[in-house]
Amino acid sequence: MTFQGTPVLILKDDTQRTTGKDAVGSNIAAARVISEAIRSALGPKGMDKMLLDNFGDVVITNDGATILKEIDIAHPVGKMMVELSKIQDQEVGDGTTSVVILAGEMLSEAAELISSDKIHPTILVEGYRLATEKAIEFLNEIATEVSADDDKLLKEIVMTSMGSKIVARSGEMLSSIVIDAVKSIDPGTGKIDIDDIKVEKKEGEDIEATILVKGIVLDKEVVHVGMPKNLENPKIALITEAFEVSKTEFDSELSITDPSKIQEFLDREASMLQKMVDSVVAAGASVVIAQKGIDDVAQHLLAKENIMAIRRVKKSDIEKLSKATGAAIVNNLSDLSVADLGTAGKVYETKIGDDDMIFVEDCPEAKAVTILIRGGTELVVDEAERSIHDAICVVRNVLEDKKVVVGGGAPEAYVSRKLHKFAESLIGREQLAVQAFANALEVIPRTLAENAGLDPIDIIVALRNEHESGNFKAGVDVFKGKVKNMDGVTEPLRVKTHAISAASENAQMILRIDDIISAKAGAGPGPGGPGGPGGPGGMGGDDFD
Repeated sequence: MTFQGTPVLILKDDTQRTTGKDAVGSNIAAARVISEAIRSALGPKGMDKMLLDNFGDVVITNDGATILKEIDIAHPVGKMMVELSKIQDQEVGDGTTSVVILAGEMLSEAAELISSDKIHPTILVEGYRLATEKAIEFLNEIATEVSADDDKLLKEIVMTSMGSKIVARSGEMLSSIVIDAVKSIDPGTGKIDIDDIKVEKKEGEDIEATILVKGIVLDKEVVHVGMPKNLENPKIALITEAFEVSKTEFDSELSITDPSKIQEFLDREASMLQKMVDSVVAAGASVVIAQKGIDDVAQHLLAKENIMAIRRVKKSDIEKLSKATGAAIVNNLSDLSVADLGTAGKVYETKIGDDDMIFVEDCPEAKAVTILIRGGTELVVDEAERSIHDAICVVRNVLEDKKVVVGGGAPEAYVSRKLHKFAESLIGREQLAVQAFANALEVIPRTLAENAGLDPIDIIVALRNEHESGNFKAGVDVFKGKVKNMDGVTEPLRVKTHAISAASENAQMILRIDDIISAKAGAGPGPGGPGGPGGPGGMGGDDFD
């Protein structure tokens, strides 16, 4: 800037600044690149992506959140799109590809209005905000109430979620497992914590060998060869205290001058360990699962008492075991009593693949369960895990909200038509913004058609005609290659509402940015320092124009 003809320097010479339309255009272009990168992964006919990192590790997936997480993105708007997909995954578990595609298309529609000077970004943002509120309202109009006991509908929802995944051919079997798992942990309060479903995975066998265990599976083994490996109806103790003699908190030196004192010292240690084991025996426990270590002497003493012991079990698994078996988590062995013990139908060690695993199963009222995923290779098992996570989330969403909509792009087409009619009632330039928002929603059915090798123009025209005639369930059947009623393809309402609102909020935030200031590498005091590459307030020394 200048003041009375004299230039005033505010930024350093090597700092880059992009303002106005150039800034908006740069940001929209970055968002669209991310959107286009995963667009071909949408739907049952979507393609997978192979991602390789610097260490040669390979990930093959069509899950939007996983794809974006694995890509090293420098542009800050690109990172916003990654975060958008991540939040969609955390909140509702599905729709991670759709939300990014929607955000990219909303920005693409906005770019045309801004570049032609038809509308200011501020008015565009206000129009998008208004359109989002109406879109959620219209989605609720076509939502269907469902019963938690309607297993047929729940299966349709899981099959729809898995339809685009590698596990689709086993969808019937896996859907039964997922529904049973989620219902098992449902406390009946209207809120389901899916962290109570533990997912273990082991390569080997086929996906069809995946099982649900009404209890917990531990990737551990019995600590002593002399201990029992299979117990029926055992009493289970969960211990967070170490079965070891406590070490001092500071370095110390023990000086022994009499050889007899050495044996006395060892006997004292053994006595302390024996006392710990006696506490377990007195309580009547036949299985001990410890969060910390178990001393070799304690292992021997427990084996003599015919007690099975497992050590170094993660805290999260201890908590799940408590919910599955009903056992209390005991911090001090001296406090262990009969009332603290849990039960299970059986606890046993068995070999899965190349590893020994502990099964705590047939728990009477298990409020934590395990899905053990099998698959031919590590890549298959990893993708199956992602698919099952999405399926668990959609079942959780339906059981909590009890509202669903049909799939195949039908909801987006319905909302798009309704928004176009709503825009006609507006008299300001917000009308253009609402129309742009409505156009953007059609990207979902259009992309489904493109990925299935269909003509997107013909499909969109047919879809609009169906919705104009009142068939709000009309969507894109990618298997039959035509527009039809999508009964049988069902999705949770929450996935749709969250995807549209989150995509809109992200687009609005990006549209409000009209100034980008980036420091070049070396502009700050140095790496890690304030303003330097990677330092607080810096932008990593990248060019974003």
